[in-house]
Amino acid sequence: MGRAHEVRAASMAKTAARKSKLYSIYAKEIYQAAKGNPDPVNNLQLRRIIEKAKRDDVPADVINRNIDKVKKGITEDYVTCEYEAFGPGSSNLIIKCLTDNSNRTISELKTVFNKCGAKMATPNAVSFMYEHLSVIGVKGLDEETIMDSLINNNIDVNDIEVENDMTLIYAAPQDLNNMKTALESIKNDIVFEIDEISYFPKDTVQLDEEQMTKFQKLLTMLDDLDDISNVYHNVEIN
Repeated sequence: MGRAHEVRAASMAKTAARKSKLYSIYAKEIYQAAKGNPDPVNNLQLRRIIEKAKRDDVPADVINRNIDKVKKGITEDYVTCEYEAFGPGSSNLIIKCLTDNSNRTISELKTVFNKCGAKMATPNAVSFMYEHLSVIGVKGLDEETIMDSLINNNIDVNDIEVENDMTLIYAAPQDLNNMKTALESIKNDIVFEIDEISYFPKDTVQLDEEQMTKFQKLLTMLDDLDDISNVYHNVEIN
């Protein structure tokens, strides 16, 4: 089973599924990126986040309001942190958070774990079982053209998968923007259907009915925590 399946699975596992949660996460990410420079023309990271937010139908007001916060000197401090956990059965998870209070985040996570038969793992106890990669998905370019462009820009491609009309390109996390810039140079109206840095389990597991019920409860409760932006796991969910 290729990573293309895992891209879809990771998308399903993202806790930003609901609009209110989605807007909240983008608001924090836009604010953090704008602190470097509130002008998206000269701030590549901010421009990329805005483009991605627009593709996810985030209202312009959410985008502009959080850029204006920076321009007005309104201070908010968020930090990105990741936690690893063991869930029901042989499941495991990597949980990415964007928070202004890590003590609150940890406390809320532990409460959820206690209710769902999960437990916090020590750093690297889970992550070594995952690949950490940037991935972009595009349509309208053939594999050879993509490879030529990336090679000419000295980008080391980890893998390329083609499924139906979508081409997925994987590389190191730090190469995400370089990949996009390289492909934009050969197709200036290119649309990035997928644009993210993600974790991909090296192996997946199946849970029995009781374990799956607990695991689904775990995902639902994590979804309700405002500080969580993404959840990656190794469970096969049909």
